[in-house]
Amino acid sequence: MRRVFVQVYEIQEPREAENLLGLGVDHTGSVLLSRETWKIQAIRDVMTLLEKEDIKSCLIPLFNDREDLCRALDYYEPRILHFCEALPFPDSGSPGAHQRHWRPLYALQEELKRRYPDLEIMRSIPIPRPGKTGFSRASEAIRQLIEEFAPVSDWFLTDTLLGDHSSQEFNEEPVAGYVGITGETCDWDLAADLVAKSPIPVILAGGISPENVYEAIRKVRPAGVDSCTRTNALDTEGRPVRFRKDREKVRRLVEEARRAVAGPWGRTNPSA
Repeated sequence: MRRVFVQVYEIQEPREAENLLGLGVDHTGSVLLSRETWKIQAIRDVMTLLEKEDIKSCLIPLFNDREDLCRALDYYEPRILHFCEALPFPDSGSPGAHQRHWRPLYALQEELKRRYPDLEIMRSIPIPRPGKTGFSRASEAIRQLIEEFAPVSDWFLTDTLLGDHSSQEFNEEPVAGYVGITGETCDWDLAADLVAKSPIPVILAGGISPENVYEAIRKVRPAGVDSCTRTNALDTEGRPVRFRKDREKVRRLVEEARRAVAGPWGRTNPSA
């Protein structure tokens, strides 16, 4: 039996981290919402607490200025730095245009890996929904993203892109310019394609819940799964409450993820 990592976002306060202890979560993630508010004692306390419990702490900054990132890394000392920009796909009508967006991010990751040799870097790979611009080119684009970013990444993470890959604005996303927190299930066929091609471990995100994680793992064969929106607590109208986890949902998520790998897999996962 192989192990599938379970990662849970967004943990911003120590009480939320404490709520997850003992459930078998492997990674937790915290978010820096802006470069102006990058220094938050509560998030630092979360990471200190998790380090004692041997749970890997991930940090998502919603900015990518090198000096701001270095200040944040020196302050928080996370195990994993997670980049989640909504990367544009190659445009057949403008060959190479996407490289103008990709290459600076590659260079940034390369520099950070030199400066922080023990830091692991996670890169989100946006997965378009069927019918959206770019979907027909997604498999080839994923191959190119793998070739571009695998040398300077330790993990890939799938996530659902709501809008089109034809624009570099990505204003349809919950956070403009970034991918994630949609609560929408990503295309598992494309995710499985990424897993099969990737030389580094892949974490499956995008609408992962206790109800679908078993099927997702059996179909995609990822190295890990990630849940945010679908394991959040709900408000009185049934809407997910950001930054508040439902302990029972997380417990069931972990339980179902472990059950999914208790039997034979049927094929080898190169991300394992």
